[in-house]
Amino acid sequence: MPTFITLSTFLGFTLFVALFSWYKTRKSALNTQDGYFLGGRSLTGMVIAGSMIMTNISTEHLVGMNGSSYKNGFVIIGWEVTSALALIAAAVFFVPKYLKMGLTTIPQYLENRFDASTRSLVAVFLIVSFAVTLLPIVLYTGAINLESIFQVSQWLGVSKEEGLFYTVLAVGGLGSVYAIFGGLRAVAISDTVNGYGLLIGGLVIPLIALISIGGGNPLDGLVKVFENSPEKFNVIGAKDSVLPFETLFTGLIINQLYFWCMNQTIIQRSLGAKNLIEAQKGLLFTGVLKILVPLIIVLPGVIGFYYFGESLYHDQDSVYPELVKKVLPMGFAGFFAAVVMGAVLSTFNSVLNSAATIFSVDVWKRLIRKNTKDSTLVFVGKITSTVLAVSSIVLAPMVARAPEGLYQLLQQLNGIFFIPIASIMLAGFFLKKISAAGAKAALFTGLAFYIITVFILKVDIHFVHIWGIEFILNVVVMFAVSWFYPVNKDFHTIDAGVLDLQEWKYTKLVSAILVIVTILIYILLGRV
Repeated sequence: MPTFITLSTFLGFTLFVALFSWYKTRKSALNTQDGYFLGGRSLTGMVIAGSMIMTNISTEHLVGMNGSSYKNGFVIIGWEVTSALALIAAAVFFVPKYLKMGLTTIPQYLENRFDASTRSLVAVFLIVSFAVTLLPIVLYTGAINLESIFQVSQWLGVSKEEGLFYTVLAVGGLGSVYAIFGGLRAVAISDTVNGYGLLIGGLVIPLIALISIGGGNPLDGLVKVFENSPEKFNVIGAKDSVLPFETLFTGLIINQLYFWCMNQTIIQRSLGAKNLIEAQKGLLFTGVLKILVPLIIVLPGVIGFYYFGESLYHDQDSVYPELVKKVLPMGFAGFFAAVVMGAVLSTFNSVLNSAATIFSVDVWKRLIRKNTKDSTLVFVGKITSTVLAVSSIVLAPMVARAPEGLYQLLQQLNGIFFIPIASIMLAGFFLKKISAAGAKAALFTGLAFYIITVFILKVDIHFVHIWGIEFILNVVVMFAVSWFYPVNKDFHTIDAGVLDLQEWKYTKLVSAILVIVTILIYILLGRV
């Protein structure tokens, strides 16, 4: 049963975020396409960074990634620190082009570069991927944490599975309200506030644990955790590990480029920037945060190994909730539960908003009713968000008991859609001879290849390496098909004149620092 203090701090912080978001967005024009889907193209660098990091870091990281680090150690840090390199690419190359074209969605670029049917196919791919992979996993991992802190099942007198479902229902319903009624600006504002909460609350957990282990000195605590299992701190993954080091140079870099440079859910914040300077500030500051984030989503898992040993290997996704209960004073539990709720909501409502944007702009307005008014388009977006919210709530319990943990499951499922889309996006930018027919052929070839090798034949090759193989296969298919069905139009990036495209003067300096820090992490922790 939750104590009065726990429940009060939880409700207090959650209510504060809701009221603050309402206050900041109460005068926003939400009946226009740009107003609802892009926050009126008014987002600043700090808001963009806060929203991007909270859209990315949710309970699939807090629960799933800490569970993976508990079992596998720091080798999984590659998912995080290499993101900084992809964010540099986004800031320097991709986003300036998107803003120059005045895009609302990424599929719009594909119509400009290839054709309308390629845009529609990718739009459908993205909506399906949101509905069956990310949204259910985010909801379920959030429910695991909240059930552990509040013991919902005991409170309601039901089984743990029923308690988890009721928690999923409550979180999904609340997240839907933000996305459906507030648009991107409400999502971004709430994300920023929750982001500060996550950084504070997320850092408090390992800090209190290390102080306790070190008898009052966190550095002594870190030394004891290191001496208990030094192998857990090695960032260089062996060939048979959960993330071999070689994957950084095969499929992982393709995945990172897609996620941070082409993923609608992430890039939509940059598309809503007031100008290029603010977009670049937001992207590069997000890169800085991604370097620091392992203190929140990797280190606690290794600390969990110090406390629990191998006793939770059979249920690694329970490690982080158990660590929170062990080290966090009761008075702070409610605040942390609110942070967890915020982490869930930030990703959940961001994905709903992006899915609504894609369906409204790339499917409804292009295929169903081309002359739709902005107010009708916003209404269609709200209906789309509602349908996806309901479907994700129903699917959430089905992701339980993933063999390698929920974070690993999410990455495996993401590969179904991410790599084919990344392939044609990169080809569109860098290979002028690739035609629309070649792009569409690669979409379906990549999709079939990945499903067959990973989920049907279950070949004994790490799935991230399969991403790399799939990418090469897709490029070969694109060239082959384009030979027989060549490009029939020229593509040029035309300035839509929507925003000021002057670059931030510190872009190159910050980018260089991020590259150096990323390399140093692997040099220093690769010797453990």
